Amino acid sequence: MTVLVCFAIVLFGAVAFRRAGGGAPQRGLPTIQVNASLPGASPETMASTVATPLEREFSTIAGISQMSSTNSQAALRLRCSFR
Repeated sequence: MTVLVCFAIVLFGAVAFRRAGGGAPQRGLPTIQVNASLPGASPETMASTVATPLEREFSTIAGISQMSSTNSQAALRLRCSFR
């Protein structure tokens, strides 16, 4: 009787798991976000001295599908998305 009860619990659990859409949850693309600052630097300086070298280095990483950067007064925000 105990074996039958255990079997029934496993069977009902498997059916419930399939109906509930069991499986790995869907997530967005993995990303890396880098924030950098250089006090007193203009957006042009941030682009040439900070963003460009970082973008060049990050572009060597395999699997990057998208890269974007935003330069502002004394700040940089670089974001990379992977496949």
